[in-house]
Amino acid sequence: MKGGKGKGALRKETRSALKPVEDRKIGKRKATLKDDKRKAKKDKKAKKDPNKPKRPPSAFFVFLEEFRKTFKKENPNVKAVSAVGKAGGEKWKSMSAAEKAPYEAKAAKRKSEYEKLMNAYNNKQPESSDDDGEKEESERSKSEVHDEDAEGSGQVLLFFSPIK
Repeated sequence: MKGGKGKGALRKETRSALKPVEDRKIGKRKATLKDDKRKAKKDKKAKKDPNKPKRPPSAFFVFLEEFRKTFKKENPNVKAVSAVGKAGGEKWKSMSAAEKAPYEAKAAKRKSEYEKLMNAYNNKQPESSDDDGEKEESERSKSEVHDEDAEGSGQVLLFFSPIK
């Protein structure tokens, strides 16, 4: 045998050596670092607009709306939502295309209504006033834009060519 250390102890040492220095801090400081990172991720997420129309249900969910009512009447003792979902899924799989057709038609109708609502919603959204500036910048290459920025600020731009 080589010594008192096993493979597990060796792996723990290498893991701790590979971790960044910030993660090795002990106690309360480590917890605050993680909390700050979590808050930063939450802030980056776009806020949802409550006025935005909800997506329409698929044909399966249109079917489930009806199936749920009949299932509850037949099985009043079953309280689990998962049981209703499983039974509905099995029934949906066993149905033929002809039996599914009315649910698919309802789903298509709801989808067309949703698309109309979304078009109206998108047309109501305020347009940004920076559209003219973005068009001008996109017509010129980025290097031209950066060259002008550097000339105006007194900075010197250095261009390096790759060594062959």
